Amino acid sequence: MSAARTKKKVGQLALVAAGPGDPELLTLRAVSLLNAADTVVVDADAVDVIGDHVSSEATVTVAVDGDGVPLDPARRAKLAVDAFRQGHRVVRLMAGDPFLDGAAALESAALRKARVPFEVAPGVSTLTGTAAYAGFGLVDRATSQVHVLTAMHDKVDWSALAQDGVTVAFLDGADEAADIAARLLDAGRKPSTPIVITRGGTTVEQRSIASTLADLPAAIKAAKQAGPGMVVVGDVVSQRDRMSWFETKPLFGWQVLVPRTQERSDDLLERLIRSGAIPSEVPTISVEPPRTPQQMERAVHGLVSGRYEWIGFTSVNAVRAVREKLQEYGLDARSFAGLKVAAVGPDTIQALITFGVRPDLVPTGDDTTAALLDVWPPYDDLMDPINRVFLPRADIATENLAAGLVELGWEIEDVTAYRTVRAAPPPAPTREAIKTGGFDAVLFTSSSTVRNLVGIAGKPHTTTVVACIGPATAAAAQEHGLRVDVLAPEATYESLAEALADHGETLRQASIEKGEGTWRPSRKRAAARRRTT
Repeated sequence: MSAARTKKKVGQLALVAAGPGDPELLTLRAVSLLNAADTVVVDADAVDVIGDHVSSEATVTVAVDGDGVPLDPARRAKLAVDAFRQGHRVVRLMAGDPFLDGAAALESAALRKARVPFEVAPGVSTLTGTAAYAGFGLVDRATSQVHVLTAMHDKVDWSALAQDGVTVAFLDGADEAADIAARLLDAGRKPSTPIVITRGGTTVEQRSIASTLADLPAAIKAAKQAGPGMVVVGDVVSQRDRMSWFETKPLFGWQVLVPRTQERSDDLLERLIRSGAIPSEVPTISVEPPRTPQQMERAVHGLVSGRYEWIGFTSVNAVRAVREKLQEYGLDARSFAGLKVAAVGPDTIQALITFGVRPDLVPTGDDTTAALLDVWPPYDDLMDPINRVFLPRADIATENLAAGLVELGWEIEDVTAYRTVRAAPPPAPTREAIKTGGFDAVLFTSSSTVRNLVGIAGKPHTTTVVACIGPATAAAAQEHGLRVDVLAPEATYESLAEALADHGETLRQASIEKGEGTWRPSRKRAAARRRTT
């Protein structure tokens, strides 16, 4: 009998547009293809768009040479072809809008020459996407023509572009905008014609310079911006007065420093980005097990054997430490059966619920240990069979709760469940920005983030807005000589982000009323330095 032949695996290949920059603008088809891909060949400018859409088993190849220089179209296509011929499902993820700038045509020609079949997944156009995020459309009742050019060149018919009722878009003309304006004026376009330069379109790095053809040189000089971007000329730009939505977000353009613990604060970062901010995380604390684990081990054994009447959680890290210790012994949330559970802080409560434990006692007012103590019942030898309370906490936590419970008649086992260790200092540019007002705001999510940030990087500049998640954190900031500008009404990331956004909107409106335009703390600091100089 002849051996059965193994059927050759047939690959698939798709040219996928990454879109103008915002990862959330990927199409559903693009996400589906990325999810199924074995190999992704991606432009360097589109790496951040991939996000979590690609399997951890997939191969991601950035289409650059050893020096980081982008490969030519033929070599980019060859990377995709080689993977296809190995039977892989290949996604060629192309930056921007390759079906507008011509990149897709060049690579598809190479694929056709190699006799490789492919499909196409177009995305949100850089042209319309950037315009929409900049606050205008490309046509209106008085404008029926749109002329799109990739950049300036010798064959441009400037007389055709100088007519009224024409929108002119240069996809990559940001650094040539002054020359573009001058050519249009020479060709007869009205000096009052609106023009806008937009860099980093659809991302939190977006920056627009809006002016007129006549006033653009002065506007460019004042803005001090450089780099690739799109230029749009025409009366449609005036729609920004009523359509602008992205650049008018309350924290648009704010550089926000987020000192963090070992755990990432993705939810907080996402909320800041939605408000237009550019968050930067700086590790300040590493959460580690206690140096001597025996005390924690005895406490967990006591928890299971019924030694305690109550257990009190004052932080997410305490919940995590107890959960991990239980899991070491093969135990789960059922170990809390018959035990009363107290907790303070929405995030702590949510961590318990996620573990499968619903607290019996939480504060009714402020999310503080003092508020928890106010509602904690005193020990009653007739009602309470056991008088012991297990308090897992950090090694540097205050003992106010324990002392208060002792006064209520309880016997306390105050156990170090985890240690907080100061992180290494951030890079020198970050330290310099902290001290000189390069950040518009800093968000403190615990007292220890205050202490450790000051310890490893110094105090934030006086122009930097200081936002704190709760009274204890605010008190720590004030002890270090910081002015607290924003205090979250509730001790949650959501409340902290919303409070900063409200503060930013108040400052923005006040700046508009004064005729100062968009205002940020770091910009005010820079202006003050220029005046002093």
